[in-house]
Amino acid sequence: MSKKTLQDPLEQLPKQIRDLLKSSPFDGGFQSGVTTESKGSSSSPPDSENEAHQEALNRLRHFNLRPREIRDHLDRFVIQQREAKKVLSVAICDHYNHVRHCLEEPSARERDYAKQNILLLGPTGVGKTYLMRCIARMIVVPFVRADATKFSETGYVGGDVEDLVRDLVKAADGDVELAQYGIIYIDEIDKIAQNNSGGGRDVSGRGVQINLLKLMEETDVSLTGQNDIASQMQAMMDMQRGGKSKKRTVNTRHILFIVSGAFDKLAETIKKRVQCTQIGFAVPPGQVGAPMSEFLRHAQSRDIIEYGMEPEFVGRLPVRVACQSLAAPDLEKILLTSEGSILQQYRADFGGYKIDFEITPDAVTEIAHRAHEENTGARGLMTVLEQVFRNFKFELPSTGIRSFKINAETVASPERTLKALLTENASAQREVLRAEVQTFADRFKQTHGFTLNFAEDAVTALIEQSLETDKTIRALCEDRFHNFHHGLTLLTKDDASKCFAITAEVVRDPEKALSRWVVERFRNSNLSDDTNLASG
Repeated sequence: MSKKTLQDPLEQLPKQIRDLLKSSPFDGGFQSGVTTESKGSSSSPPDSENEAHQEALNRLRHFNLRPREIRDHLDRFVIQQREAKKVLSVAICDHYNHVRHCLEEPSARERDYAKQNILLLGPTGVGKTYLMRCIARMIVVPFVRADATKFSETGYVGGDVEDLVRDLVKAADGDVELAQYGIIYIDEIDKIAQNNSGGGRDVSGRGVQINLLKLMEETDVSLTGQNDIASQMQAMMDMQRGGKSKKRTVNTRHILFIVSGAFDKLAETIKKRVQCTQIGFAVPPGQVGAPMSEFLRHAQSRDIIEYGMEPEFVGRLPVRVACQSLAAPDLEKILLTSEGSILQQYRADFGGYKIDFEITPDAVTEIAHRAHEENTGARGLMTVLEQVFRNFKFELPSTGIRSFKINAETVASPERTLKALLTENASAQREVLRAEVQTFADRFKQTHGFTLNFAEDAVTALIEQSLETDKTIRALCEDRFHNFHHGLTLLTKDDASKCFAITAEVVRDPEKALSRWVVERFRNSNLSDDTNLASG
């Protein structure tokens, strides 16, 4: 398959659509984020857009955070990664200083500027993406995040890397000038390393790298994508009114790019290189017993190029920093001190049922230890916590239990702890089930208009069946009484009472009880008719 050449947007429109637009009687436009003006009018944006634009630029001018302040903000959420935090904090502040300089001195926009594009290396689950999420919440320039795996070389099925810049304009609410000072973050960049296996064309590898390095250096990106039919039709409408279509582009000279990747196996390559430089092939001092990811700190351009990245692409990423792998004590700190701790998510989940839990220090230590064995960084915490809490989340919302305790024994055997908790609260559970019987009766009356008065023996029978079959009262009642209202309707045709007593006998066989009630109803009706005839 050959690459498709980029054409004028109007030429890409099917002839029928172009003819239809030329003969269209209306003077409206397609709303695709591009402002259209009436024929002959000046191209000045509305006052509200001017105000929003100036407000956005003022936020940039007044951004006054220092690198240490950004670092302190990141410390609230991300444990460890001191060097990565330092690099990112400095890069963000330098970017803002450059943007302010461009705003105050427009001529500076045309001068050469060496961007500090960043490459984050590190194993999965150490906080690379989370760092960027935290930064995105505090910066005031447009920010876009994407995975490198979604892109393919232009002309093939997949995303176009230039869509990143168009998304940046969308993030800026269509403000092109603001978008030109944005930040683009690309994750999983190692997944587009060139395939050296020789098994065919690598459309998502080298070609994507070549296209990305153009963006990272400087290029003009059209706001109208090849597959953006709405924007192309908008351009056609603009040309119909004004005689030519508006050419709108975004220059990437001042956009900061940050990319990250796990780069599996790269640490092994670096370890071999580092060890070979030591006399006698000895392990470097301080590296004895160190995790493989520690060798990423010694990554050089040649290592990354050998991994499969283009030399020019690596050259566009002059700032490199390796993230540390997380040890068990780090995972423990994440659970206890991070404001983004997943433990808080579980508290919120249980809080939805008005249930709280206490977790002991020894339980936190055991969870962190087990999560570290998963070898997936902080992601291992969810794996372990889900194993611990899964049955608690399933069982407790249907009980009257409002608090429980998690200790090391619970982490080791959550099922045994849960069983003991349910046994301890068995009497309270019966009261909960009793209340559920009344809830069903209230719902039945609201839906069908009949009052069901459950006798004590009926309530007891339902509770015993619920405990024996491990089904909820609601499920039992809906199963046994799902057609009950049809029979009751037959019994109340003559404005008879709509109140019925439900005994244990009715619970055991509702259909038999209904049949008996119907027979008794007609027998009483016939007796009444005979009495009237005799008296007549």
